[in-house]
Amino acid sequence: MSATSLDPTAGPKPLTQGTQSRGILIALWAFVVIPFLALLAAVPVAWGGWLSWTDVAVAGFWYVLSGLGITVGYHRYFTHGSFKAKRWLRIALAVSGSLAVQGEIIQWVADHRRHHAFSDLEGDPHSPWRFGESVRGLTKGLFHAHVGWLFGRELSNRKRFAPDLLADRDIRRVDRLFPLLVVVSVLGPALMGGLITWSWRGALSALFWAGLVRIALLHHVTWSINSVCHVYGERPFAMRQGDRASNFWPLAVVSFGESWHNLHHADPTSARHGVLRGQVDISARVIWLFERLGAAWDVRWPKPERIAAKLVAPAAGR
Repeated sequence: MSATSLDPTAGPKPLTQGTQSRGILIALWAFVVIPFLALLAAVPVAWGGWLSWTDVAVAGFWYVLSGLGITVGYHRYFTHGSFKAKRWLRIALAVSGSLAVQGEIIQWVADHRRHHAFSDLEGDPHSPWRFGESVRGLTKGLFHAHVGWLFGRELSNRKRFAPDLLADRDIRRVDRLFPLLVVVSVLGPALMGGLITWSWRGALSALFWAGLVRIALLHHVTWSINSVCHVYGERPFAMRQGDRASNFWPLAVVSFGESWHNLHHADPTSARHGVLRGQVDISARVIWLFERLGAAWDVRWPKPERIAAKLVAPAAGR
């Protein structure tokens, strides 16, 4: 496949391919609202003593598994081609990313490639600047970028933005299996908790913490990259005009390095986003580990001269 055919700005294929079906919208509401309600209930439930170290361990396992599936898999590998991977790793990353319950892999990649093609400009599916720079407009824009865009969007054209994944039989299969993987993501923690504690109480507690609360927390961390990291933080690296991606350090650890968003938009194919001193990037370290094990190669590590050329100033953004 030629480089031109993978260029999302090169027509003639349309930008979008219609709206979401009613069934998808109902499922979307369920998997956004129900985990969010569990997240709201998490503090009083924990305060009441319904949080054990087993729950923490099981939730941590599923958070890391599904979170790295999104950051290393869906994002850095499938969307941006930051490295090459053996078939088993490619499939494993697609499956683990699906466990984050953020959508089918091909649609997720298509949406994100479209975001980069039109970042903070007309055509960006989730720019927080869509409604202007007034307090009211930006408040509305932040909600839109965080979660609102999911409920009223026209789907990014998969043939235009993700033809490589559509041509991959393994990835098409994982894409079709997404509903089953959602069930695994919700009920898998319950099974794990039940087997560890050998009790129904342990299963239900793990379902709550490692299933619903974990899904909601990871949802909002990921969505914050779309919203917060395009409004607040530092922009030390030069980007395309109009692009407002910024670094927001408080999210660095829980997002596995994704909140070093300014460098990512300045150099999208870079396997490491946190390139400055003190910028923790767990996803980059995982890619490095895969490289050392021989499962990944041709990793696009940032070159010092390229970083220096793009570095403009350590000044804070808006």
